[in-house]
Amino acid sequence: MRVAILQHVAFEGPAQIGQWLDQRRLLAQVHHLYAGDALPALDDFDLLVVMGGPMSVHDEVEHPWLVAEKHLLRAALDAGKRVLGICLGGQLLAEALGGEVRLADTAEIGWHLIEQHAEASQSPLGRMLPQRLMAMHWHGETFSLPAGAIPLYHSAACALQGFVWNERAVALQCHLESSPASIEQLLAACPQDLQRPGAVQDAATIQAGSAHCSSLKASLFRLLDYLSGPHANLT
Repeated sequence: MRVAILQHVAFEGPAQIGQWLDQRRLLAQVHHLYAGDALPALDDFDLLVVMGGPMSVHDEVEHPWLVAEKHLLRAALDAGKRVLGICLGGQLLAEALGGEVRLADTAEIGWHLIEQHAEASQSPLGRMLPQRLMAMHWHGETFSLPAGAIPLYHSAACALQGFVWNERAVALQCHLESSPASIEQLLAACPQDLQRPGAVQDAATIQAGSAHCSSLKASLFRLLDYLSGPHANLT
């Protein structure tokens, strides 16, 4: 299993995904797009992980590498690759599948409960994941459900927290990969976001919730094991 990771900013790296790679003895190539790294070739990976970032999928003028990244993502889907998109990555995946990315009704930052959609049970992955989970959030945009996708989770502030498409592509609005260290990086890099109106917690509350990272890790590992397993070959 060859893994490629697309990273959009220095402070949103793989975090607990790195622990999964280490435990499964898998190697991954991290492509730091913000620093000018080239994208991987389509033949270089089996699983593509697309990380988050503060930019929008619509910011192609400010971040021209988004254009090539979108082409790669669409090509990966067409080629039957497995894909995991997180936050911005999930929005890019939704757009590649024909969904809409727009401003959310309210910002959602901090620890908020996600609960499964009733339709999640239609997916083998959905049946493997917990019914509810206290997850880490840091977003002001959201995505619609692409055609053929199955919704996975929702929260009080966000009607669609994730979906699975063809059992081999998963978009998450929340951050299951979060670790205490990655949360500290976000807090240091984006303190102004905590002043936004909406479902936004303060820094102390977010830091106090870091104990939830262990339960996030269990769900993240289950998801990644599924995506990297033979059953993700379904089309």
